[in-house]
Amino acid sequence: MRITGAKMVIKALAMENTEVVFGYPGGAIMNVYDEIYKQKDFQHILTKHEQGAVHAADGYARATGKVGVCIVTSGPGFTNAVTGLATAYMDSIPLVCISGQVPNAIIGTDGFQEIDAVGISRPCTKHNFLVTTIEELPRVLKEAFYIASSGRPGPVHVDIPKDVTANLGIFNYPTEINLSTYKPTIKGNSRQIKKALEEIANSKKPLIYIGGGAILSNCSDEIKEFAKATGIPSVETLMARGVMGSKNPLLCGMLGMHGEYAANMAMHDTDCIISFGARFDDRVTGRLDKFGKHAKIIHVDIDPANIGKIVHINYPIVGDLKSVMGDILALMGEYKFNDYSSWVNIIKENQIKEPLKYFEDSDSLKPQWVVQRTGELLGDNAIISTDVGQHQMWAAQFYPFNYPRQWITSGGLGTMGFGLPAAMGVKRGCPDKISVNFTGDGSIMMNVQEVMTCTQYQTPVVNIILNNNYLGMVRQWQTFFYEDRLSETILEVQPDFKMLCESMGGIGFRVTTKEEFDKALDDAVKSNKTAFIEVMIDRRENVFPMVPNGHALNEMQLLQEGDKK
Repeated sequence: MRITGAKMVIKALAMENTEVVFGYPGGAIMNVYDEIYKQKDFQHILTKHEQGAVHAADGYARATGKVGVCIVTSGPGFTNAVTGLATAYMDSIPLVCISGQVPNAIIGTDGFQEIDAVGISRPCTKHNFLVTTIEELPRVLKEAFYIASSGRPGPVHVDIPKDVTANLGIFNYPTEINLSTYKPTIKGNSRQIKKALEEIANSKKPLIYIGGGAILSNCSDEIKEFAKATGIPSVETLMARGVMGSKNPLLCGMLGMHGEYAANMAMHDTDCIISFGARFDDRVTGRLDKFGKHAKIIHVDIDPANIGKIVHINYPIVGDLKSVMGDILALMGEYKFNDYSSWVNIIKENQIKEPLKYFEDSDSLKPQWVVQRTGELLGDNAIISTDVGQHQMWAAQFYPFNYPRQWITSGGLGTMGFGLPAAMGVKRGCPDKISVNFTGDGSIMMNVQEVMTCTQYQTPVVNIILNNNYLGMVRQWQTFFYEDRLSETILEVQPDFKMLCESMGGIGFRVTTKEEFDKALDDAVKSNKTAFIEVMIDRRENVFPMVPNGHALNEMQLLQEGDKK
């Protein structure tokens, strides 16, 4: 049977077990949307902006581990989606973005709503396709899902001209993919694994450095088993929160620019860095010539391009982390590891010496308390999304994350406006969880229109707005490094957030006391509506610890009494 290219898209999505598609229609993709109208295989959620559609698909993918799907039209429809693609690309999130394109005959003529979509998406996707014939469409769609979800995951862009979606062809959907130029290495080299284990066994102060790859490869159980069996302490990156669990005695905390004192000092003092799925980015390493100065470095990563890109690696292991961890656990019985209890005790002393802290006062709510209290009240029942800024760091520091995929944030690109649509995708993928978005008064405005999407599709998200009337993180840097010249970071005019949310069908609260916050959070959750809880926080509160640019991890600015200016 010959069917249209548009129908092929729908059949391919069904065969990939797609549950939900986020998107926004337009002229070049109209044939596909006509088929969406007729089908019953998946739910389509009409967002209010294409950026919101991609972020929602991203949040869905992060929370579920499945491939997120979004559909947009040509020209501005696609350019609006680019920020979402770049966000997913930086954090290795599996997405398939299908965009409409002007007909083949018009490509290159500056036709209405024409843009070089594949040219634009090339730097910010794992792979992209321009489908020029109906015959190649089934194969391309299959390859897109395969590439997005295999190896190091990432977004894949499929650009389809309108005439291809209208043409008739045979839908021969492949059952297997064999790409001669794309064969990710899954199995780690056994000799390298044995050398790494020998180095670990000979070390005195080893440290497990866990990155987001541990979550992407679903191997948190294996990492915890390895840590427990050896007694080796661990640190988590921003993207790895929840791997070890907040109460694990071997977790030193999050490391990096705003990492915990004990975690950063452990990384500075270790003699053996065991990197599981991390990429040694600049927010973790600090000053490179002082990073891991005393350590041999073991790096396990599925992407060979990541190994040795930033720091010299003594024991590179290319492979899927879950597979490599299986081999490590099977082989570790052949090695006699040292007693690391004295090393663990040093780290615990540092945790006691400089814990995460803040100083309470009676004038205003502290943002750290708000995050902590949310954790006390909702705990494991909530999945936490964030926008980007001070609130993101406070959430990463103070919320008790106890399982993988409980923490959804834009790490690599640092995208303001990510939180609300991502939390919407989280709720769609995990309806039994409470979807909470910690955001700021700056970030929330960047995709605030998606409150209407949440209302329309009965997808409640609790947005906790930590309002300090600033672009908080930029203000903090201006205070510390620009002599407090607050250039364009004071948000002098703001909406009534309570009324704004309610005008779009949600429910709003404005709180200034702890008692008001407790009641607002309880009412918001029970309402089963998208909610804004605007919390008026200490305006000049800063994020500590802080490693300034150009400094080593052990050169942290720590919170002291009277630091607030």
